[in-house]
Amino acid sequence: MRRMLSCRFLQAAVLVGLLLALALTVRAQAAATTGLGNAVCPDAELLGPKLITDICWSCLFPLRIAGAPIGGGSVPSGASDQALCACPDPAGLPSPGVVIGMWEPARIVELVRVPGCMPSLGGARLDLGAFRTLGTPGQAEYDGSDKAFYNYHYYAFPVLVMLDLFFPDRCNVDHLTDFDVLYLSELDPTWNNDELAFFTNPEAAFVANPIAQAACLVDAASATTVQKPLDELFWCAGAWGGLYPFTGRIPTLNGRPSEMSLASARVLAALHRRGLARQTVGDEALCEAPFALMLPKAQYRLSQFYPLPEANSNHVIGESELRWGMWRNIPGVGEDHLYLIWRWHDCCLSWL
Repeated sequence: MRRMLSCRFLQAAVLVGLLLALALTVRAQAAATTGLGNAVCPDAELLGPKLITDICWSCLFPLRIAGAPIGGGSVPSGASDQALCACPDPAGLPSPGVVIGMWEPARIVELVRVPGCMPSLGGARLDLGAFRTLGTPGQAEYDGSDKAFYNYHYYAFPVLVMLDLFFPDRCNVDHLTDFDVLYLSELDPTWNNDELAFFTNPEAAFVANPIAQAACLVDAASATTVQKPLDELFWCAGAWGGLYPFTGRIPTLNGRPSEMSLASARVLAALHRRGLARQTVGDEALCEAPFALMLPKAQYRLSQFYPLPEANSNHVIGESELRWGMWRNIPGVGEDHLYLIWRWHDCCLSWL
């Protein structure tokens, strides 16, 4: 009798365990369907319908052909205003052409709390870091933290080339034709260490003073009121704060969208310093993309793709979040951010 009761008790326990496991599986699937189960590493759904619906396609304009604008919008300071041009052909002979210029969606910057989390790739996880590289939004209740820290992933995202939309091969200076990972901050020791970062940008010592930082108020006013960041103030990121150091430790003085935009600007500045990003604006960029060791702020615009997309607009470096999206953050499931990087592209389109 005891053996029969023991067997029945064991069978009941197994049945209860199976039912519990089934219930947890169904609950997890339902949470994944609604997006609530992806708080640790969400899926940004980049390669899907949002590729069409959540990108500001009107931000491509104005398209300038031979100096004549098509469509509304602003042109960055320093853009080429020439009508005709000439670039050397493979034989070294000058080949005449016409100058075209446009805003090009070219890169994705992904800012994440968990090392190796890839929201752009469907929430995939890579073994890229340990606890020392975990991100934090800052302003913790007990540790007195006053800085946020996020890892970043930098992707090639030549949407116009991928969709074969009015972007000639001659103007593809990067020779990138597909979505691809270009840089992972978890493998860069300077991103989470201010002292190491100083050796890659020692000029930070010359702008770390109250006078230089006060000058950033002028950059903030220009970026916010007329959407013209000042390249002369290379150490400023307008209303977002100081551009130096080139690390992921961001002061939590503004809202989360400003913090993440500042981190994205630092990513671009660090890559320019290392020669991994080029200048694409101006007369000198018509035939090739020269090195620009200082960030050409006017060349770029940013639009948030995740969690709340800027589907109808974008913003310049340093523009106050009060104008474009201090509300673009969702606690819990929307604390990782994706930014689409736009750059103005001047190009000499040869006739031959």
